[in-house]
Amino acid sequence: MTLVEALENLGVKKSLLDSSGVSWFTTENVDPRQLAESLLRHGARFITVTTHELPRGQGFRLEYLWDLDGRLLGFAFEVGNTMPSIFDICEAADWIEREIHEEFSIDFVGRSYEPLLLREGDRTGVNLREVTQ
Repeated sequence: MTLVEALENLGVKKSLLDSSGVSWFTTENVDPRQLAESLLRHGARFITVTTHELPRGQGFRLEYLWDLDGRLLGFAFEVGNTMPSIFDICEAADWIEREIHEEFSIDFVGRSYEPLLLREGDRTGVNLREVTQ
């Protein structure tokens, strides 16, 4: 089975190729863990996840970037404050999941956390707090 067929079986559809060369795919009702497993089976390499807070407290947009033979593949998920972890499937996701947890208070379900940038006992969500001087 090709990667395109595997993605279609998961419910992923190609949506657009943006100006930076990323092929973006829709992920509505797609299990991110099954997606990661399928991408890895087909030789894709995990790159990173970027996070954007949605307006009016509507949650977050997590954009997963993968590389397959020099092509960038993007998968965006809109979530509340939880997302299934892919760390046990793809160890390369460890650091970025921990960083996103500390900066945005998003819990990656199915994993534990060691402090990364914060000290033990600090509150998570540093990117969500107003900075006062």
